[in-house]
Amino acid sequence: MPSLATQVKHPYIVKRRGVCGGKPIITGTRVSVWAIAGWSCKGYSAEKIQREIYPSLGLAEIYDALSYFHDHKEGIDRQLAKNSLSSREARRRQAQWRLTLLSKVG
Repeated sequence: MPSLATQVKHPYIVKRRGVCGGKPIITGTRVSVWAIAGWSCKGYSAEKIQREIYPSLGLAEIYDALSYFHDHKEGIDRQLAKNSLSSREARRRQAQWRLTLLSKVG
């Protein structure tokens, strides 16, 4: 007798060529798993990520991204390291961005 069950491990996570470098994202968005994992690693709860960072996402999507992160921790950790800025670099880019804006206004 054939099984009626369908195995679905991460129903909200996809990889699409040409979208976010083919890295895992939440279906129908450009929100990457590594971005959500990064907020979690900074101490944000799933509820806080949803409320303050990605209010357009549902909690199930965020929890699925976190589940995917834990299932693929090594790869997502590499993506986090590659995409994370040091505090110094973030300040440098912010200052550069402000100068660019000021030059366009003035």
